[in-house]
Amino acid sequence: MRYLSTRGGVEPVDFADAVMMGLGTDGGLLVPERIPSLSADTLKAWSQLSFQELAVEVLSPFVGDSIPHADLVDLVERSYATFLHPEVTPLAEHGGRQWLELFHGPTAAFKDVALQLLGNLFEYLIAREGGVLRILGATSGDTGSAAIYGVRGKAGIDIFILHPKGRVSPIQERQMTTVLDANVHNIAVLGTFDDAQRIVKTLFNDLPFKQRYRLGAVNSINLARILAQTIYYFYAWGRISGGDPEHRISFSVPTGNFGDVFAGWLAKRMGLPIDRLIIATNRNDILSRFVASGVYQAGEVFQTLSPAMDIQLASNFERYLYYLLDEDPAAVRALLAELEQTGQLQVDGERQRRVAEDFDARAVSDAETLAEIRRVYEISGYILCPHTAVGARAAADQAEAEVVVLATAHPAKFDAAVVEAIGIEPAPPRALQGLLERETRCAELPADADAVSAFMRETLDAVEA
Repeated sequence: MRYLSTRGGVEPVDFADAVMMGLGTDGGLLVPERIPSLSADTLKAWSQLSFQELAVEVLSPFVGDSIPHADLVDLVERSYATFLHPEVTPLAEHGGRQWLELFHGPTAAFKDVALQLLGNLFEYLIAREGGVLRILGATSGDTGSAAIYGVRGKAGIDIFILHPKGRVSPIQERQMTTVLDANVHNIAVLGTFDDAQRIVKTLFNDLPFKQRYRLGAVNSINLARILAQTIYYFYAWGRISGGDPEHRISFSVPTGNFGDVFAGWLAKRMGLPIDRLIIATNRNDILSRFVASGVYQAGEVFQTLSPAMDIQLASNFERYLYYLLDEDPAAVRALLAELEQTGQLQVDGERQRRVAEDFDARAVSDAETLAEIRRVYEISGYILCPHTAVGARAAADQAEAEVVVLATAHPAKFDAAVVEAIGIEPAPPRALQGLLERETRCAELPADADAVSAFMRETLDAVEA
């Protein structure tokens, strides 16, 4: 399997190079040259596999011969040995709803599913090929801690994570800033997540800087993140359907950066019998507005009870746009230029119809989020994090469909919202206990690419000295 850029300016690369490149050198996102097509017999066979066995099967066509099969099996086994539940991403039924629990990893959030694997991939490729890797990422909350826990202490890797100061939960902040390993560098940016994400893209597009320091990506701009997240869609369908290819289910996906729902779309394109993919957003509703109108227009970033979705410009939207525009890089470049010049882009009526076939979408207010946490708790005793509650409320409009809600984080990561909704604090899992009492380390910088690059240069030059 080879990988291309959505903007057409990168020579095809293999999986290993795609992982290490992260963002394309032309500023685009990497996509597979073809999407594998799965038969009904394959889907049925996969439905009987453990999560780890399934992960190897799902990833193999994308990995190709970049990594020997035995090594891939070992990488998968080591990555998911860190999870507290034997099924890794189990299904739970409460209050008449199926919940796909994605929070049993070391940082209690869905990002662990991809980032434990990605951290091990980075370590494996560096050991095999030599050199160093400097990871740069922005986080709206969960990506940062999951990425840090994926690479902390690993030889040859330094990680720099930007988060918007005061716009992540206290637990999320402490999960990052209490990791004191010498290769971990936290930066609180005085701005929004969109500011942090813009800085990251600016530095990746500075090719001399990227090459000098060998930057790598852990945000969902790294395709390996997306591929790993497709696994749990296959796993959930197999557990519910028993492998019946006629059994179609829908998924409600809390999303801000479009990565998790794009992973579901990719699984569907591979042949997974998904009925509907529901994009669940909060007040930052650029994605739901796009589904309704075909117009993608950024607005103000609002701070909400579901901060991981406090995003306007979604990185992975470009990957979907590439397929929506029939894999035409010139058309992608033209629409992105329109977005940069005017603050919005618009697709034509035929493509808007295709968007409506691919997705449903619903924006959920903070009041609705609290009400959903309260409703589910009162009928079942099950406690939702606010992001999961957004997904549950968005799914409520699908009365006749069989909908699985992605439970993206443990509720204890957002205890203030939970207390506001139901008056009690959720018991923290082992991974979150004692965080608020630990020593922290974090730099505070303006939302400026030059300030961040200067900090990175100073830090890394000292490491190399």
